[in-house]
Amino acid sequence: MNHLGLALSAALGAAVILILLLLVVGSRRSRRRADARVAEVVQALEGRMNELAQELSAAVERAESETRRSRFLGEIAGSIDLDDVLTRTLEGALALPLVDAVLVRLDGGDGAPLTASMGFEGDDPDPQALGGPPDRRQLRAVELMYHHAAEEYAAHAVTAGLVLPLVDRGSAIGWLGAYTRAAGAQFASDDLRRLSELVERAGPAIENARRFREARQLADLDALTGLHNRRFFHETLQREITRAQRYGRRLALVVGDVDGFKAINDRIGHLAGDAVLAEAANRIRQVVRASDVPCRIGGDEFAVIVPEAGMDEAQRLVLRLRQAFAAKPFPHAGRVGISAGLAELQPEDDATRIFERADEAMYAAKDSGRPGLTAADGAA
Repeated sequence: MNHLGLALSAALGAAVILILLLLVVGSRRSRRRADARVAEVVQALEGRMNELAQELSAAVERAESETRRSRFLGEIAGSIDLDDVLTRTLEGALALPLVDAVLVRLDGGDGAPLTASMGFEGDDPDPQALGGPPDRRQLRAVELMYHHAAEEYAAHAVTAGLVLPLVDRGSAIGWLGAYTRAAGAQFASDDLRRLSELVERAGPAIENARRFREARQLADLDALTGLHNRRFFHETLQREITRAQRYGRRLALVVGDVDGFKAINDRIGHLAGDAVLAEAANRIRQVVRASDVPCRIGGDEFAVIVPEAGMDEAQRLVLRLRQAFAAKPFPHAGRVGISAGLAELQPEDDATRIFERADEAMYAAKDSGRPGLTAADGAA
C-alpha cells in the first residue's frame, strides 16, 4: 500500500509536472501567436499610415495646384497689358501637371499672327501647328498625337497636344495649344476641363488687351505721317536712354527737318505741303532699321532714335535719308532736301540734353548756308 501510494504520488507528481510543462509551452506558443498577430496589425497599420500619408500629400499637391490655377484664372483679367495677359495665360496652362509647353496664336489684324509660347526648346514653335477642322465646324478642342521617326526622335520631343480655340463674344480670335513630352501620355477629360476653364477666361481678357494696345498705338501715331508722335518720342527716348545707361549700350539720335518747307507751303499750299510731309515720312520709313524709332516731333521736324549705335551708324543713316530724299522729285514740290543733326549718348546725358545737342547740331547745319549738311554734336 505504501508502495502503491508512493507510485501514485510519483505519478501524480509527474502528471502535475507534465501539466505545468504543457501550460508553459502552451503559454509560450500563445504569446508567440499573439506577438505575431500584434506584428501583423502593426505592419498593416504602418502600411495604412503610409497610404494615408501619400493620399494626404497628393491631396495637398492637388489643392496647391488648384490654388495656383485659381490665382492664374483670377489674375488673367486683372491686366490690360497684352504681354502680361499672354504671360499669365501661358503660366496658367503650364501649371497643369501634364503640360510641358504652351503656344498661343492670335489671328486677325494686319500681318502675321501674333504668337506667344513657353516651355519650348531651341527655335520658336511653328504657329501654323495650330488650326481647326477642315470643315470649319465649331469645336471644343483638337487632340493631337505625335509619332516621331526613330532616327529623329529626341528625348524631349513633344508626344501629344491639346488645342483649344480662344473665343471672345462668340468669335474665335485664336488658339491655345498645350503639349506634353511624356511618352505614351494622353490628355484626360479633367485636363480638357481645366484648359477649357482657362481659355474661357483668357479669350475675352486677351481681346480686351489687344484692343487696348491697338488704341494706344493709334494714340501714339501722328495722323498725317503715320510715324510715332512727339509724346511717344519723348517717352521712348527716355526709356532707351535708361536701358542704354543701365547695360552700357550705345545710343544715337538723329533730328532733321525738310529744307525750305515754309517756302514749299507758300508755293503749293498747305494741303500739298501735307502731302510732302507724308511722302517724307514714307521715305524715312524705307531706310531706317527695324530697331530704329522714327517720329514726327512737330511741323516738318523729324527724329530717329537709333539704339545700339554710335555716330558712325547714325551718319550712315543720315546718308541713306539724304539719298532717299534726292532719289526722285516729290509730288507737286519737285526736289526736296533734308538737314540733320546727330548726337551720341554721353554718360551725363538725359533725354533733354541729348535732344538739345542733336537739335542744335541740325540748326548749325542749316545756318552753315549749305542745306543738307550734317553736323555732329554741333561740330560742322
